Amino acid sequence: MTHRILITTICLLTSSALAAPKSDQKKLIEFGWDEPTTEFLKKNIEQMEKTPFDGVVFLALWKKPGGGDGFMWDCWSKRTFTIEELQPSIDDLKATPFKKFKYNFLRIDTTPSKAQWDKEDWFGDFSVILANSKLAARVAKEGGQKGVLFDIEQYTAPIFAYRQQRDAKTKSYDEYAAQVRLRGKQIMQAFQEGYPDLTVFLTFGYCLPWGESQAGKKQLADVGYGMLAPFCDGLVEGIHGKTILVDGHEYSYHFRDIAQYDKAYKAMSQDLLPIVKDPAKYKQVMSLGFGVWMDDNWRTNGWDVQDVSKNYFTPEVFEAVVRKALDTSDEYVWIYTEKPRWWSEKGGPENLPAAYDAALRRAKQRDEK
Repeated sequence: MTHRILITTICLLTSSALAAPKSDQKKLIEFGWDEPTTEFLKKNIEQMEKTPFDGVVFLALWKKPGGGDGFMWDCWSKRTFTIEELQPSIDDLKATPFKKFKYNFLRIDTTPSKAQWDKEDWFGDFSVILANSKLAARVAKEGGQKGVLFDIEQYTAPIFAYRQQRDAKTKSYDEYAAQVRLRGKQIMQAFQEGYPDLTVFLTFGYCLPWGESQAGKKQLADVGYGMLAPFCDGLVEGIHGKTILVDGHEYSYHFRDIAQYDKAYKAMSQDLLPIVKDPAKYKQVMSLGFGVWMDDNWRTNGWDVQDVSKNYFTPEVFEAVVRKALDTSDEYVWIYTEKPRWWSEKGGPENLPAAYDAALRRAKQRDEK
């Protein structure tokens, strides 16, 4: 009997230790072309907090002669930023009377120039990127925000595509994967030096290389984001304390069938573990979320503010998918938009039919009951 109790206790402890970080209170995050600067936040937070969201992805500008520029785009450049250049953004955040928006994320991108990447790549000098990563986290911390939104899209250079790396002909995929994993660990350590116990929100985590590999049918060396898997391995390995990593699962942008959410959650929590180096720690530190693109592919699908029945997501379908996303996620769901704006300099939304605001409120209210 004692032996059985001991085994049961060990199993319960193990199960608890491997449980994903979850929250009973789900959060809606706004992230789109109406992405605010810290100055906009300071001036318009009252307007913004009237929306159904719990937080927003925002930009920090750095001051330079003749104006400012987005730190997000230059964080992975060859330029080392200083706290003095970003102090105005910190001051804006400190002066913003946040009441409802408690889950805000400073955006940074993986955007080295193609010329820089061809010269340096993963085996080059990473000291500037690490210093800027630490600074980004420090800005979020000193500004009282939740963490950083780490957009991993290859906007400017194919940094995660093994076949396109500088030394792919002389270094194996395994050699590159080991180096990428090291860089991921170093970046996570840099984040935590600037902000212990932060949340790092990824637009895509392991789900992207898993999807591109067709659930393991293709080699990671042969797909466009294959090295994102070892990069995530490094991020996971570098985590300590209460730091949380979020897989935002941008794949769900287009989901209209709510059954897809259960399938996607299973893929992230179980199916893709073969490409995860440390599945046990992955389950401890990775929060699984979803993104919804409200005006999905509007260039092709259109965005009609008069006849909403023509839109890819009608308000009714939008409400259903957001409610399912909230119900299925561990904590976070983010709403992405391009044509419609939830806020503006004019003091209100633009190109945003009221039916979508109402649908989002209903979805959130039903999830909270």
